[in-house]
Formats: sequence, structure tokens, C-alpha cells
Amino acid sequence: MSLNERVSQIIEYSKLTASEFADEIDVQRSNISHITSGRNKPSLDFLIKIKSRFPELQWDWIITGEGEMLKTVTEETPVAKPAAVPDLFSIINDENFGYTESEDRVSKQAPSESVIPEQDTKRKDLGDSQRLAPAISEFESQTFEKEQVGIKRIVWFYENGKFESFEP
Repeated sequence: MSLNERVSQIIEYSKLTASEFADEIDVQRSNISHITSGRNKPSLDFLIKIKSRFPELQWDWIITGEGEMLKTVTEETPVAKPAAVPDLFSIINDENFGYTESEDRVSKQAPSESVIPEQDTKRKDLGDSQRLAPAISEFESQTFEKEQVGIKRIVWFYENGKFESFEP
């Protein structure tokens, strides 16, 4: 049996149409047509996609045609069971976990809460602060008031990343 015939047999096994099978293994539909007609041979990438989607298929059978198409569960090859998730607290094998150096390690009391020191709530006098920019002189403020400053553009930025621009 040729590789192309084995691909056709896998499609029959899947009980899907050729186009559904192509969508299932994420290849172009024309690839399926070309392979099943014998025009092209399947690539390794194509075979890996089949094996990924149908892990119950035997690699030897897909590649060489030898052996059985499907894996059989025997006593020699037990089905792997999912590993149990360990209890995170059982991993820590330390009687003193959670206790600080200053606490009595013999007692089995729960660790005490941390104490956050209070911050100084007194506000500094604003008169002690410095201005960020020099004050506008009287001359400059008069010049600024006399000039007519127009708006060139207004841009709104939205949370979804879009924006609008208006030019009056």
C-alpha cells in the first residue's frame, strides 16, 4: 500500500470529508486532493499534522505501512495516567515555615501580622516649595493677552486605541 493510499485510509478512518479533513489538520484542501489522487506525495510536515491530530495512529504504519494502523493498548504499554497535582503545602517540609527569627519557634501559633509604621502625616508649608517655572513678567503677560492665539488642532484619544482629529 502506498503512502498516498494510507492517507486516503486515514481520511476514511476519520469519518470526515476530504475538505473537513483538510480543515481539521490545517492544510489547504487542494493538498488533500493532490495527495489522494497520487499527483503529489505528502510532506513530513503534512504527516506530522496528521499524527498530531490523530495520536492513536502508528508512526511505523504511516511511514512504511508496516504493522497496525492504530496503537493497541497492551499490558506492556500501559496508558499514561495524568500526574496528580501535589498539595503545595506538603512540598514545604519545614516546621518553622512562616515564623520569623524573633518569634518563638517552639510554639505552634500562627505568624503574627506585619506592622507597618505610620507615616508622618504633617504637611510641609507650601511656602517652602519652589516654583517649577519662572513667573511671567508683566511685559510678557501683556504681550500674551494682546496676541490672538488660535487653536490649530484638537485630538481625542480613546481607550480602545483610536483617535479623532478636528481642525477648526
